[in-house]
This record gives sequence, C-alpha cells and structure tokens, in this order.
Amino acid sequence: MRLMMAAGVRGENIEHLKLRPEARPPTLLLFTEPSEPVPEESKPVEIPFHHCHRDPLPPLGLTPERLHARRQLYAACAVCFVFMAGEVVGGYLAHSLAIMTDAAHLLADVGSMMGSLFSLWLSTRPATRTMTFGWHRSETLGALASVVSLWMVTGILLYLAFVRLLHSDYHIEGGAMLLTASIAVCANLLMAFVLHQAGPPHSHGSRGAEYAPLEEGPEEPLPLGNTSVRAAFVHVLGDLLQSFGVLAASILIYFKPQYKAADPISTFLFSICALGSTAPTLRDVLRILMEGTPRNVGFEPVRDTLLSVPGVRATHELHLWALTLTYHVASAHLAIDSTADPEAVLAEASSRLYSRFGFSSCTLQVEQYQPEMAQCLRCREPPQA
Repeated sequence: MRLMMAAGVRGENIEHLKLRPEARPPTLLLFTEPSEPVPEESKPVEIPFHHCHRDPLPPLGLTPERLHARRQLYAACAVCFVFMAGEVVGGYLAHSLAIMTDAAHLLADVGSMMGSLFSLWLSTRPATRTMTFGWHRSETLGALASVVSLWMVTGILLYLAFVRLLHSDYHIEGGAMLLTASIAVCANLLMAFVLHQAGPPHSHGSRGAEYAPLEEGPEEPLPLGNTSVRAAFVHVLGDLLQSFGVLAASILIYFKPQYKAADPISTFLFSICALGSTAPTLRDVLRILMEGTPRNVGFEPVRDTLLSVPGVRATHELHLWALTLTYHVASAHLAIDSTADPEAVLAEASSRLYSRFGFSSCTLQVEQYQPEMAQCLRCREPPQA
C-alpha cells in the first residue's frame, strides 16, 4: 500500500511529526493497490425490475396453489396405486388379459403423477454450478421411462392375447372379472373426483419451472399446480372410458361364458388406445430432448417481436428450446443502431419476450450493426424444417 501526503508536507518530516504529540498530523490519503484488494462483506442489494432478472427474489418453497396441487396428486396417486395392485391380483385370479391391460394403463397413470410430484419437488431446488439450468429435464426423462415401460407391458399383453385367439384352451372367471372391473370403474371415478376439486384462489408469482403446455402468447404464466392436475385429470378420464369398456366385456363373459373371446379382443382394442395415448407424450419428449423449438412458440413470431424493438436493425443466432413442456428458453444476438441505447433495447426486448411468449429464461447479446452482417453465412436464418 502507498501513503500519499497532503499538499505542503514533506515526506522526510513523517518521523518528526510522529514524535511530537502536540503537532497535528497531516491528512493521509490511503490507496490500495489492485493486487491487494480490501475485503468487503457482500450485502444483498435490491434488484430493480429492469435488471436481467424478472423477479427481485424468487419465492422460497411452494406457493399455496402448488401445495394444494401436491396434496391432490398425492391422494390420486395413492388411490391409483392401490387399485392398480388390486387389478393385477384380480386379473390374475380371473385369468383376464383385459383387466391386466387396464392395470397397465393405471401403471402409466402412476408414473405420470409421480413425475408431476417429482417436478413439483424439483421446482424448489436451486441450480448448481454443475446443473446450471437446475433439474427440470429429469421430468422429461421420467416421462420417457413411463412411456417405454407402458409399451413393454402392452407388448407382452398383446402377445398373450394373440396366443389366446389362436388357442382357445383358457378359462375366464366371469365373477372375479366383473368384480374387478366394477372396482376399477369406482377407482377411476374416485380419482377424477379428487383431481377435479377446486384449489385456492389463483395467484401470480415467479414463473420458476412449469410443466404443462402454455397457450400461444399468454399474458400471465400458468401455475404449475393447476396444469399438472389438469393433465392428470384428462388422463384419468381416458382411463375411465377404458374401464367402462372392460366392464362391458366382463358383463358379457359373466352372462355368456361362450363369448370368452371378448377378453383378448378387448385387450387388442384397449392396447391400441393405450399406445395411442402415449403418442403425444412421446412426440413432446423427443422434441425436448432434440432441443427443438417449443411446440407453442414459433420462430417467426419471436424474430418479428425482436425486430419490432426500437433501435434493432437485425437479429441472428436466434435459438429457441425447452427444458420441459413449459420451461422455454431463448437466446439471440441483437444488432442495433449506433444511436440506440443498449440498456433500453435489452430491457424492452426481454420484456416483450417474457410477456408475449412466457419464456422462463432469455439471454440476449446486444451489438452494433455492421453492413457485412447481411452477407454473413452464420447470421442467416435457418431454413424451414
């Protein structure tokens, strides 16, 4: 460190001044060399709204709305698991493949609701230096595992149904099948009732991580709890229709045992329905894992929104992808006029992307526009798929 003397005081008088208590010491200015920084305790500062973050401080824990959604999913998942185990036992005792197919569909429901519960828990975990985006994509991997497991179980049941149609040496216990199918209908009705209950009043907050499809250009982000419960409710309605079909087949076999072929035939029909119901999920999962543009966000609307910001001449390196169905991310380079204010352009562009498309994270690089950008190959827009 260096000591700079005030004007009028010679350096050789320092020791003399120290030996005279009655003499008033000169004013000393303390400067710190760059190699020796003075440690200062960092204090949290209040972040203004126009900063790069949307919210000053993300809320800790789950909101009341999400807590209610978690309770609903816990209850529905418990009911689904209990009755799935009951259907497996009942289908084995009744020698019914149709009952086992319905149990396989309930297995997919359990996996889906467990994925929603897992995503609710993950939404409270912060990002780390290793997982800089957090753990959101684990929900997508869980959905893929659920689909693959359903396909494997359904494939085995389809093979057994085909064998039964070729060889009629099997017997169906009509009573056990009818009882199990009736209980399955009641279970799906109970799950639909649990998931259809109204939650607490809607509240807006930090977007965080959300896990259900957004509509095109929402004004406010949709809450995770409502969308997760809504997706599970729609899935349960599909299972309810399948359970009614199994119940109809069991009634027919109970009163007309000679029509036992209704069991493998219904297995074929319901397996096709089960596999078809996984097609949208599999499409979304593959799109996310392949870093595709989010389903409800178009490349052209985002580009036009950025170009409409005052001062922006061109945009390039525009990338849109998603970590989950609703955790959408965008990054782009904005080429601006030399007279434009970079901070104002950045704030306006970020605000429009957040409000019009519901992005969870936006990274924008502002740079001066150069005429040669029009001929640059890397600055050109990607072609249509």
